[in-house]
Amino acid sequence: MKLSAITFLWYLIVVILLFQQVACEESAKNLSNISLNLFQNVTKLSLKSNKITLEDHDKEILGRFINLTELYLNDNNITVLNNNSFYNLKNLITLDISNNCISTVHKAAFAGLNQLSVLNLSYNMIVQLDSDTFTSLESLRVLNLQYNFLKYFHIKSSFKLIKIVLAGNPWICSCDLLDLQIWLTTSNVTLENESNTTCTLPNMEKISIKMAAIQPADSLASIPHEDYSSFPVFFKELPLVGKSWTFLAGVLGFVLGTTLLIFTAVKCPAWYHYLISYRHRRLEENDSEMFEQEFSADMSPSPSISGTSSEEPIVVFEKVHACRDEEDGFIEDKYIDIYVNEER
Repeated sequence: MKLSAITFLWYLIVVILLFQQVACEESAKNLSNISLNLFQNVTKLSLKSNKITLEDHDKEILGRFINLTELYLNDNNITVLNNNSFYNLKNLITLDISNNCISTVHKAAFAGLNQLSVLNLSYNMIVQLDSDTFTSLESLRVLNLQYNFLKYFHIKSSFKLIKIVLAGNPWICSCDLLDLQIWLTTSNVTLENESNTTCTLPNMEKISIKMAAIQPADSLASIPHEDYSSFPVFFKELPLVGKSWTFLAGVLGFVLGTTLLIFTAVKCPAWYHYLISYRHRRLEENDSEMFEQEFSADMSPSPSISGTSSEEPIVVFEKVHACRDEEDGFIEDKYIDIYVNEER
């Protein structure tokens, strides 16, 4: 009888231990890795203010704490959240990874956390988040993303939250932020610190993320203001009509037309000078007789000069050749040479 009572008490103690919270405090111990000597039935594990990087070795150890409901990894040296970083923590409800150096969050980083309700990613260096990063978190109710480097965040309308914190990010008022704005205004979510949750307009003015006038067809609005000045002037003056085939065809036609005009303007003077530089033609039969008469008149002897013999007439033809150094602008024709040879 005594043995049965002792056995009953022992089982009662085990049941109580199983259902009560078992906390393990490993904070501020300068740990680089998660220790293997921890009690694996722990339900609350605090590893904050250490030097843990959450590499493959740490992920393997974490997977052994199947009863964890709360995990605190804030103030560590985590830089990347790889896929399946918490793959075996099916009972985890609260996860705090704030105040790290996280810049990259892979798409399936939180896979398997079906019971997760509170996720804190604040005070990190996250630049971009995939729209499907939180899809598997069906029980998520509180998401803290404040003070990261997010400029936009695509979110699906089916995402159910009670509270979200987005302040302290450099949001850009562009069409990339439109679905988040619609979700914030149409859902029942509470935007904490709403007055400080602002986005930046192209003129560098800050406005509430819920009040910004964002146009769905504003195709160039997603370009950061500091990069917009690098676009050519004619692109700035074009209407914002989107990336349609008509718009692309118009731009292509404009470029080809301009190129053709420039090519024509450069090449036309060369063709013109080539055409007017050649004026020669073959002498026709009638032209040769007329030229013979004119040449005979030129070959008539000139009056004799006093003091010279009449036997030595001065021929104009010879005088012309004596002054050959002076160019008269005419080109010698082969028909003239033939005629002179025949006369001689």
